[in-house]
Amino acid sequence: MEATIEVDGLRKRFGRALALDGMSFTVRPGEVTGFVGPNGAGKSTTMRVILGLDAPDEGRALVGGRPYRSLRDPLRHLGALLDAAALQPSRTARNHLLWLAHSQGLGAGRVDAVIGRVGLDGAARRRAGGFSLGMRQRLGIAAALLADPPILMLDEPFNGLDPDGIRWMRGFLAALAAEGRAVLVSSHLMSELQDTAGHLVVAGRGRVVADASVAELLAAASRGRVMIRTSARARAMTVLANAGATVTVDGADTLTVSGPDAEEIVRLLGGASVPFSEVAAHRATLEEAYMELTRDAVEFGTAERAAS
Repeated sequence: MEATIEVDGLRKRFGRALALDGMSFTVRPGEVTGFVGPNGAGKSTTMRVILGLDAPDEGRALVGGRPYRSLRDPLRHLGALLDAAALQPSRTARNHLLWLAHSQGLGAGRVDAVIGRVGLDGAARRRAGGFSLGMRQRLGIAAALLADPPILMLDEPFNGLDPDGIRWMRGFLAALAAEGRAVLVSSHLMSELQDTAGHLVVAGRGRVVADASVAELLAAASRGRVMIRTSARARAMTVLANAGATVTVDGADTLTVSGPDAEEIVRLLGGASVPFSEVAAHRATLEEAYMELTRDAVEFGTAERAAS
């Protein structure tokens, strides 16, 4: 069975609220796919449909070419973390995983393997109710990995992690993809996805507004903009604006310019004797690309069911 998630034309209403309006995308093996969008964009509803927890009004979601609920031993095909708080707080981390493993016909050896893989060896016999959010995230991921599935779907796995935990998570997700797994990660932290995801699906108003590699999205967001560093910011702004450029202030001595290319900007500033120390093509962040793509979708769902 191929390690893919296929979402095809999903539509879903909750009463009068339209949660999904033709959502379509594919998660492929061997890479981390980021799934992002403002609150109400339909991310959570989509993931619930993939897992068979919600039924779509139209369309379909397939795991390895089949609906999740039709799979025999579905946890051996797709491991998911949707809610890190979904555990029995009085159980130790190891006992929590042993209980889950028993339900899947797995032994204690697999439990100890995933505990080690997510770095919870030292906390395995502690009660999960006393775990921090970051430790609960690790425990939830361990549970998702129990049956060694080729597909993983993780909702906000960076939440609650300290800087060391975030660094670990980046490497961990990259390693899972390098093993040939398909990894879908829903997150609001664009800076983490920029360093982790190879592909991005951007949702807005219940549909996909962008489906491309992270490199392509960053290149598109950077195109046509130039960064200038100058000690004479006001003079530079005047000269460039008079030449028809659009100028944005980014810092005490930094401007972003749209319109003329770097060579023309150097000519304009030099001709007006405006000092500058740097002129370079602007390198957009994933946050900038995301904000541009979702500008018209940020208010979707604010008065409706929150289907983030």
